[in-house]
Amino acid sequence: MKTIRMPHLVILLLIVVATAPALQSADSPANSDDSQLFLHENWKLQSSADVSSDGAAISQAGFSTRDWYPAKMPATVLSALVEDKVYPDPYVGMNLRSIPGTTYPIYEDFSNIPMPPASPFRHSWWYRTEFKLPAGYDGKTLWLEFDGINYRANVWMNGKQIASSEKLAGTWRLFRFDVTAAARAGETNSLAVEVFPPQPRDLAITLVDWAPMPPDKEMGLWRSVRIRATGPIAIRFPAVLMRLNLPSASQAELTVRAELTNAAGHAVEAVLKGRIENLAFEQPVRLEPHEVKSVEFTPDKFSALKVANPRLWWPAKVGKQELYPLDLSVEVGGQRSDAAHISFGIRQVTSKLDDKSHRLFQINGKNILIRGAGYSFDMMLRSSPERQQDELNYVRDLNLNAIRMEGKIEDDHFFDLADQMGILVLPGWCCCDQWENWPDWDQETEHIAGESLRDQVRRLERHPSVIAWLYGSDFAPPPKVEQLYLKIMQEEEWPNPSISSAGARTTTVGPSGVKMTGPYEYVAPSFWYVDKRHGGAFGFNTETSPGPAIPPIESLRRMLPADHLWPIDSVWEYHAGGMSHTLSVFEEALNRRYGPSNSAEEFSMKSQVQAYEAHRAMMEAYGRNKYTSTGIIQWMLNNAWPGMIWHMYDWYLRPGGSYFGVKSACEPLHVQYSYDDRSVVVVNSYYQPFANVKVSAKVYNLDMTKKFSKDVQVNIEPDSSTRAFTLPQISGLSTTYFVSLRLESGGKIASRNFYWLSTREETLDWSREEEDTSGQYDISTWTPTKDFADYTSINSLPKIDLEARAETRDSNGETATTVTLHNPTSTIAFAVRLKVNRASDNRVNREGPEDFEILPVLWQDNYFSLLPGETRQVTATYRLPERKHPVVPVVEVEGWNVHQTIAKSQP
Repeated sequence: MKTIRMPHLVILLLIVVATAPALQSADSPANSDDSQLFLHENWKLQSSADVSSDGAAISQAGFSTRDWYPAKMPATVLSALVEDKVYPDPYVGMNLRSIPGTTYPIYEDFSNIPMPPASPFRHSWWYRTEFKLPAGYDGKTLWLEFDGINYRANVWMNGKQIASSEKLAGTWRLFRFDVTAAARAGETNSLAVEVFPPQPRDLAITLVDWAPMPPDKEMGLWRSVRIRATGPIAIRFPAVLMRLNLPSASQAELTVRAELTNAAGHAVEAVLKGRIENLAFEQPVRLEPHEVKSVEFTPDKFSALKVANPRLWWPAKVGKQELYPLDLSVEVGGQRSDAAHISFGIRQVTSKLDDKSHRLFQINGKNILIRGAGYSFDMMLRSSPERQQDELNYVRDLNLNAIRMEGKIEDDHFFDLADQMGILVLPGWCCCDQWENWPDWDQETEHIAGESLRDQVRRLERHPSVIAWLYGSDFAPPPKVEQLYLKIMQEEEWPNPSISSAGARTTTVGPSGVKMTGPYEYVAPSFWYVDKRHGGAFGFNTETSPGPAIPPIESLRRMLPADHLWPIDSVWEYHAGGMSHTLSVFEEALNRRYGPSNSAEEFSMKSQVQAYEAHRAMMEAYGRNKYTSTGIIQWMLNNAWPGMIWHMYDWYLRPGGSYFGVKSACEPLHVQYSYDDRSVVVVNSYYQPFANVKVSAKVYNLDMTKKFSKDVQVNIEPDSSTRAFTLPQISGLSTTYFVSLRLESGGKIASRNFYWLSTREETLDWSREEEDTSGQYDISTWTPTKDFADYTSINSLPKIDLEARAETRDSNGETATTVTLHNPTSTIAFAVRLKVNRASDNRVNREGPEDFEILPVLWQDNYFSLLPGETRQVTATYRLPERKHPVVPVVEVEGWNVHQTIAKSQP
């Protein structure tokens, strides 16, 4: 579980990714010319304990690195060593604890503990590379840029020291150095970086309790390193700020801004030029020797920046993501000195507090219920553009509209994707380490914190996907630090709301408007509807969860050694939270509600069903109660390593029950059942009405005897929650019974939902509610269940065979497989699971530990049930893996009471 989070917020315009009337879509921000050289290849690293030479010698071309470890950047020290097979895969079993330096206690936050004396990561490590600079860089100003160093570094180039660790410190700083005097255009150059590990009082990266901290504490060059070539004046941090005349949004006033740096030792006269499609503007600028200046084009001086009838950027599902180009260039003496290109979007984000001090966000003047999840880096900070795309594809497929980044703030490419896909992002600082240990801050820490904030807001303000900044997490900073943060955001014209804490805090700027109440543990589905004190569906909950999300069996086989696969033991628990968590609460509920399991396979299948039910109830309760509820962030979206808790898909990118429960609950037009009052509700997230929709409910006993049926016609208002009718008390129900809901619009099924319920009432034990009593936190870890529902009769369902056919088509590098399923029996097919596997001869190869499921995969639906006689078509889209031999995709069908089979290929 986590600890605490969030308070206040500034309401402001909003910049970045959008459009003007005469604009057209643009590619994501990038420098398209050859003015930059990324230093990704040909790196070596070694511990300073094993290197006797100094930086001047190490940074000379030809220095011998015979015994050094090869690496590709970016990379932490540990990730490079794991890649080199120095250490075993730390993601499997207890392998991480076999790596030297892991003697720290498992259940304590390693970020706040000194490196063990024998740790190989206690010392600094050298990173070194050689590269040839283009001859065309001769006569240019050359900049060495680091997007992320953790935590301090000495930098040497061609025998000359460029920066020292006294000045180069801060994980979230963006460093740039003029290396013109040291670099050699057209020749081989050598760069050496001595990186020092984070100390307990450093403002570094913390994984807290959703994954263990690696023994190197993420030390290294963890983001890109590059050389940029410019003339005497360089452009940095281009952005477009804007204001809409709400509520009509018929005009946008744009302000174009960029930071200019004069590298010359004398004053320079220049011309800064900009273009947004057919809108061109320019102005002369003068920079004094080595001056850094922010230059703006404002709509009061440049009337072309008053754009009539702009096409707006909207979040996913409710509108288009209109992205348009801004091109800037600066000329000196008629010659281009530097250029920059970004995409931006016209939209405005505001927030307000309602009469109960709940924070409500608005996009372009429209209310929006934030339904999102917490995002984490990989444990060793490994990433790729493909992985980022896969993660965000899942976010959008889940029907979520937001992610929260608590001290795990992604790179520019990730935010570009979020802009293009309409996924809102709430970044901010982390809890549980020096970031919130303000009494121990010294002057250097304050400086690093302030400049880290400055660097991050300057790079993020151009993105329309970014809607707020959380400058506190579990707690809110004291007045001195808060004023430092607010002053910097004012100086940088941060255009979005800012929030002082993720918890219910009040600071000098007022209440945060949010809560961080949990729970973080399994609770009964009804909790979200009936709780009125903590995590129930009211207000804005910045992190909460129904707890564990046990991965499907295929993932369990990959992350657990065979001799620890069953029964649940300490290896399972090691992957279940690290600091103090166990699976005991979830396991007790599973055993009491669905019956004890006899194998990992059975436990995993039952876990998917319970996680589906629990996560769906959470999201549906917040949807039904809008705008009494204003936002929810599921803790979490993903895992930093193969984990048992807090995710909607696991580290292997395999969706489980929690994924499809959330996907169902968050669909934009959705019919759902209420666990508190038995009402059938239609939740509409679109900004448009739906007239005369048909809402249907059918209630069945376990033997599929129909016990109740009702159809009604209702009108659905835009962005609304509408109670259609309430299910009556029904006599003669079996202990486990089913409710099937349908919503039809325009003669087509727009939403379907299926519930398994129990005549044994599930009640909560409020007297045993585990909550903080210190007054420091506003959390409830969990509310125990007093009386459990009884679903054990589902185990008596007879095994059945489904008729299954599959048809696969390829288009533009993407493969789509459509499965047609028919239940020919008089028995329900419960919790049907579909997988696309790679196989030969239409058979799934089950020999050995290798995983044959094709991942990632986007299923329209999964873990669903089929009524007797029902036929459904479900499509999966995916990329076929690259193999020496062609991959033959086959669909495997299984379920709670469904015989495993392979879907026949349709001719």
